[in-house]
Amino acid sequence: MSKQIKTIASFRTPTYANNALNKNSLAAGIAAAMLLPLAAFAADEKQDQPDNKLNVVKVEAAAIDPNPNAQPGVPYKAQFSGDERHTRPLAETPQNISVLTKAQIDESGYTDLKQILDAQPGITLGTGENGNAFGDRYIIRGQEARSDVFVDGLRDPGMTTRESFVVEQIEISKGPNSSFAGRGTSGGAINAITKQATTDYDFSTLATGIGSDKHTRVTLDTNQVINEQAAVRANLLYGYEEVPDRAPADRERKGVALSGLYMPSDELEVVLDYYGMDAKDNPDLGGFLIGDVPNRKPAKSVPVYAQQQDFQESDVDTFTARVKYRFNSDVRLSNITRQGTSENGYVVTGARSATTAATNPGGIYETITLSTHQGWQDVDYFANQTNLFINKNLAGKDHEFIVSLEYTDHSVLNGVYSVGSSGQNCIVPGRTAGTTSSTWCAVGANGKSVNGLNTLMNRQITKGTWDTDWAVETTSLALMDTVDLTDDWTVFAGVRADQFDFDLKTQNTSTLAQAEYDYSDTLVNGYVGITYDINSVGNIYFSYATASDINGGESDVGTSSGYGGTVINNGEVAAADPESSKNIELGTKWNIFDEQLLLTAAIFQITKSDIMEGANYDSVGTFNTGENRVKGIEFGATGAITDKLTVQAGITIMDAEVLESATATYVGKTLSNFAEETAVLQLKYQFTDNFSFGAAAKYESEKFAGQPDTAASFNAEGQYSQPVPSYTVYDLFSTYEFNEDLDVRLNVGNVTDKDYYLAAYRSGSFLYMGDARNVRVTLTYDF
Repeated sequence: MSKQIKTIASFRTPTYANNALNKNSLAAGIAAAMLLPLAAFAADEKQDQPDNKLNVVKVEAAAIDPNPNAQPGVPYKAQFSGDERHTRPLAETPQNISVLTKAQIDESGYTDLKQILDAQPGITLGTGENGNAFGDRYIIRGQEARSDVFVDGLRDPGMTTRESFVVEQIEISKGPNSSFAGRGTSGGAINAITKQATTDYDFSTLATGIGSDKHTRVTLDTNQVINEQAAVRANLLYGYEEVPDRAPADRERKGVALSGLYMPSDELEVVLDYYGMDAKDNPDLGGFLIGDVPNRKPAKSVPVYAQQQDFQESDVDTFTARVKYRFNSDVRLSNITRQGTSENGYVVTGARSATTAATNPGGIYETITLSTHQGWQDVDYFANQTNLFINKNLAGKDHEFIVSLEYTDHSVLNGVYSVGSSGQNCIVPGRTAGTTSSTWCAVGANGKSVNGLNTLMNRQITKGTWDTDWAVETTSLALMDTVDLTDDWTVFAGVRADQFDFDLKTQNTSTLAQAEYDYSDTLVNGYVGITYDINSVGNIYFSYATASDINGGESDVGTSSGYGGTVINNGEVAAADPESSKNIELGTKWNIFDEQLLLTAAIFQITKSDIMEGANYDSVGTFNTGENRVKGIEFGATGAITDKLTVQAGITIMDAEVLESATATYVGKTLSNFAEETAVLQLKYQFTDNFSFGAAAKYESEKFAGQPDTAASFNAEGQYSQPVPSYTVYDLFSTYEFNEDLDVRLNVGNVTDKDYYLAAYRSGSFLYMGDARNVRVTLTYDF
């Protein structure tokens, strides 16, 4: 492959000689003025061209994409990562990084991050204690990633609801990523790249959507150039819908994002951002599992039991400042500072199957019993990251050095609600054998839902006291380098040290008795990647990377150490080693069809050791006793197959195994919430200049619920006891352009109206349902 070096888009630097640039004439003119991004293409020494022969420039008609990292004229394909620390194009990076562009996300019809990521290979969803209702839980290549979500390269702490209205592209890094991201990231990381103001041109886009289940969605994206040195951009969102076929459960989203750009000189750029998001749901925890293995399966025809007072709320406010300065052509500095807060809370209803006791006035019958799950979380965080980029020739080789210094201070206060309920209407077996318990039954002796089901519990809710106060302060230093050893061989390498101070306070919500646990440590991780160019379009690469996570790295679970909480031993923080992950990967990338289509393939193996399974479960304790391994192969295709056919596709086939555990029967079992096969395909065909249509399919094989990082739950016979069935879901979409300013898009989700389930809790009492069939029509106007 010809080497391409990414430069900062906002700095006016001369372009280098290049091979054919695939831009239309208008986009090419704009790119020359805005340099978003400016790419320097070295001449391909493998092509024998006379010096006096001019390169042919291919001109194509394509819509302007304000995303500076997009591949011109190929809406599903990103050319560069939005993280400027990846200095080379994605096709030349020795790592599996899946990038979802705004165009691909919009046409998929998905808006919440959970929906978007569920449709990606190698990623599954999970639940947590009480359903982890603070937000979404992601699992990448079998490893927990719910705290490994980043925005513009900075960790986004807390279990919030995340939306796509201000997203330019989503990047999913597969495999350990600690050199870039710090602690955690044992299976990978998710990085959302946000929309920024630009001085290159004015644009405004208004999109209005309506549909089934009272769907309403309005977004506005407008960029206004003040002068050659300043611009502002605003993104606004309002959305509401009932959960398809599960009303009165519903979702509401309100969002605003403001960005201001100021460039007082060619060397200096300043960007100030504000992001606000208010999400309010009456959530539906879906269904539950019934029966015994091998006939254990999801219950059918579960009524909507969500209570009128239920809620799941997330209120996020962040302020970000970016400063970039170019000292000269070889040295530049980039700094990003963020202050953020979020307030999250939930009171939700769970359900499970039960048999009423004989003392019940209605006799003995199968029913659905309801339960309450609740909590709140306040997040306050500060982050500052400085990157110094230095291009330096050493020993005859051109090096691209990056020195990165980062400071973060994350604080998370977790608490409970005081929930009063009345109206218990049945008696069922209690948790202890031979006992009974008064509870709420959703189904009567006649097999039908009771009257007033959605107000049955008659809740009274007040915010209560806190139970855990979690804080981590971290200072990090990283050094990275990219060097071309020859025309064909390139080496990428990096090392990062994270020094952290951990502090956890706990409080008994009844007695108010408190305890405090703190410790400090330093984590050191690194990566190395080697790429060999087979020819001008294809390469092979090998990479090795490590990651570490701290004792108590998950902010929402206190001392529940089996779920990523702090391991306590004899009343103190256990002297445990950090959990560590190692990944080896061999892959190949082919940027074919005049760089319009990127094909990727990789085989990999992640080994996670020193896993903290818990403590004080026996007389010895069970921290640093677990080890698991995931190995697999992944294929991907992104871009344009022909001038009319565009694709985003991937398939991942994996195998997971518990290698070591304090519980001997876990060894040899698969991991919880782990699907061995996942696949996605999204195709778009441009039938005429004005009309396009497409289809998407996502497949996930069977998986089994259980505790994170350990074996899926199983019975005495060794059979997995909490199965989540495999599923295939199909979507359709089409777009008609009335003119260059106005178009309408139709999305039909889950065309076959399949009942499918995303994740289950380890007891089978939570079984998250995917959306039923839904229809959306979106009118988009550019003005």
